[in-house]
Order: sequence, then C-alpha cells, then structure tokens
Amino acid sequence: MPEPWGYRVDVGLPGHLVRHVLPAPTPALIQHLTGTITAPGTWLKLCAPADLIAPWLPAGWDIEPPEFMMTAALRPEPVKAPAGYTTAVTTRSGVTVARLLTAAGEMAARGQLAVAGRTAVVDRVETAPGHRRRGLGSVVMRTLTAAAHAAGATGGVLVATPEGRALYERLGWRLHSPMTAAVLRSASG
Repeated sequence: MPEPWGYRVDVGLPGHLVRHVLPAPTPALIQHLTGTITAPGTWLKLCAPADLIAPWLPAGWDIEPPEFMMTAALRPEPVKAPAGYTTAVTTRSGVTVARLLTAAGEMAARGQLAVAGRTAVVDRVETAPGHRRRGLGSVVMRTLTAAAHAAGATGGVLVATPEGRALYERLGWRLHSPMTAAVLRSASG
C-alpha cells in the first residue's frame, strides 16, 4: 500500500509482520518511523547502504546482511522445465506463484510476483538445497517473467541477496540500489 515515505507491505509472518519500503530514506524519516513503530518483527527496507543507515537507527533495530534492489525490462522467453520436473503456476489474490515440482510432487524451486501497474514485483525466489545448481532458479524466473508480461507488466523489480544477485544479473537484471534491511527485534521504550 502506498505511504508518504514509499510503501507498506503487510507480510503477516512470524518475525516479519510488516515491511516498510523507503526509496529515499532520510534521517528525519527514519526518526519518524522508528519513533512510531513499536511492534517487533517490523522491517524497514531502505534504498541506501548500511553504513549510511546504521547511525540513524535507535537501539532495538538490527541491520540484516546486505541486499540489492534490481530492475529489469521484462522480455519473455520460451521456458521448459528440465527433465524430472514439472512447472505449476497459480494466481490467487493478485499473487502469482511459480513452482517447480519433482516427480514425487515435492517443491524443488519457487518464486512469486505481484503486478502493480506496468511493474512486476518479484519476491521469495528460492531453490531447495538438494536441487541447487541445476538451473531451476532461472526456470522459475523465466516462468514468472512470462506470467508478468502476460499480465501487462513491462518492467520488474526485486530485492536480491548476494547469492541471488549473480543469477538475476545472468538473466539481464541490473543493480538499481544497495538495500539495507533493518528489523525491530524487541519493543522499544
């Protein structure tokens, strides 16, 4: 949901209740948000490096490992699941989930996206440990790209881990900004 500072995402997971995305963080904005947020498990995703953000955070806020905001023009390509896997794509409440399943029906890789206007927001791309290094992440991303393009999206945005960044760069995604994730671990006060 749009907010004056950027976006608010109600995640609803244990330890990750709400996420506030700030494209242009400032000390005053950080002070305002951290002064009004009291629920542990609230996250700030800030388009800035951690060494800039750290001095602006009060006690109780922890900085997570570095991340990277990446963007791409979406160009769908033919995609086929590798031998031994099938692709399952579902859309519910505006969220499209692509999964690669083993012959036994176990999830080997997954990812999801939501389209907002002409932009697809990709999230939670992961490959199960026993299925890594087989190109499954690329298949998931190409499947999501095709679904986003079919829904009218022409561009994409995601936040990558250092490990994921290499995959996305191979697929044509480019670094937009370093990202700092800060989480409130305990109630302030």
